[in-house]
Amino acid sequence: MNEMEFAASCTGLGQGRPAEACCMVVFGAAGDLAHRELIPALYDLACQSLLPEPCVIVGFAREDWNDETFREDMRQAVARQRTFEAKHWERFAPHLYYVRGNFDSPPQADYAALHEKLQALQTRYNMPDNILFHLATPPSFFASIVARLKESGLARSEHGWRRLLVEKPFGTDEASARELDKKILEVFDENQTYRIDHFLGKETVQNLLVFRFANPSFEPIWNRNYIDHVQITVAEEIGIGTRAGFYEKTGVVRDMVQNHLLQLLCLTAIEPPVRYDAVGLRDETSKVMQAIRPLDVHADAVRGQYAAGAVHAQPAAAYRQEKNVDPQSPTPTFAALRILIDNWRWSGVPFYLRTGKRMAQQLTEVAIHFKPTPHLMFPIAQENLGGNVLVFRLQPKEGIMQRFIAKQPGPGLCLQPVTMNFWYASAFGIDQAPKAYAWLLHDAMGGDQTLFTRADWIYRAWQIVEPVISHWAHEAPADFPNYAAGSWGPATADALVRADGRTWKTLIESR
Repeated sequence: MNEMEFAASCTGLGQGRPAEACCMVVFGAAGDLAHRELIPALYDLACQSLLPEPCVIVGFAREDWNDETFREDMRQAVARQRTFEAKHWERFAPHLYYVRGNFDSPPQADYAALHEKLQALQTRYNMPDNILFHLATPPSFFASIVARLKESGLARSEHGWRRLLVEKPFGTDEASARELDKKILEVFDENQTYRIDHFLGKETVQNLLVFRFANPSFEPIWNRNYIDHVQITVAEEIGIGTRAGFYEKTGVVRDMVQNHLLQLLCLTAIEPPVRYDAVGLRDETSKVMQAIRPLDVHADAVRGQYAAGAVHAQPAAAYRQEKNVDPQSPTPTFAALRILIDNWRWSGVPFYLRTGKRMAQQLTEVAIHFKPTPHLMFPIAQENLGGNVLVFRLQPKEGIMQRFIAKQPGPGLCLQPVTMNFWYASAFGIDQAPKAYAWLLHDAMGGDQTLFTRADWIYRAWQIVEPVISHWAHEAPADFPNYAAGSWGPATADALVRADGRTWKTLIESR
């Protein structure tokens, strides 16, 4: 293969193959998650010829729909989310079917109708008895749906496999997570249970591992000797929208920190797994979790709630002015944490985590800040240059960026920070990459648990954040709201890192 042929082979999506034929049942198919993520992700798989063949997707919800009205509703949902092509939709739509039912229906009623529909489809398409159940419902229904799958006979098969996909939040604390697990494991084994954190399906998250462990340049310096600190930011421009009922009970720590931010921390900090598989990767992330030092709530955590302001010059209401929110609500919409990992690699290296709603821009990134050179031979102050920074950008534009110091052209010695950018879209010629959910659904259909969360990880995540949640619940905030919509959060978040002689940085902008 010559150079031009090799370059051409590296464009577009990598090769893959579909899993064996199966049915997928989406409980909550009329909900927001199905419209925004699940059906568009399955459509993406169909466009890439990565859906099993044959494959049927059965929606289960309360709406009075039939197969055709369900398909039309999902067509509109996909068209809102993706670059829509009629030819692809015409191939994908016949995979979609619908059963009207209540999640807490007696097993001999709506679940019997679901069972009958699945058997008819399996017979029609000559399919094996493989079924993937996806719980895309409010968490309050998880346990009852699992129980009814058992009672209706849907949870077991002598001639095929059963798998269960469970959405977050997985419990509201450690005790409820363990109780939910107990009820699930009475019906499904651990190797049948797939707990989703969709961040793990994002290309940049997986590429963080590839970058570090497939290239020899950075792993030798990926430790306390060379890294000063790590910043992990998950900033959202949006408010709570129509989710006040959920968010008032949940808050930012349960919604974002306990899952997404701790997952990003683990994948940044893990030791090299023996091999890239479900056992190796999940063992190492669990070791990181066990090494996290207990948080001092007063010294290591700050909270915020957004006031009225403007995001991209558009007026934004305060959280307490959002529909169905208590006018005196103490619910935090922003959190910043300082986390220390007590092991040899990371001793003394702080990980700063921040996440919030109604912030200045949509931004998700992991920024590795390297220590300054021990002796700068050039006649310029080190602090005027800024340090070397390596950034893994998850959104809005996926890529990897490195900031380093270079000489500016000219007769004198003038040093300037410069940036090297790697963008997925331009490097691989992909205008619109499939959604992160697409890869997770593909893996679940194929029985690969590598990018799914294990129970012990979830329990430990709750142990880490519960002291913060509990303290904030019992000590009312004196200063809410304390940051304007369209800002980067409250002043207390700046003080958190400034106490260590550091500052938050927006870092490297997309260019």
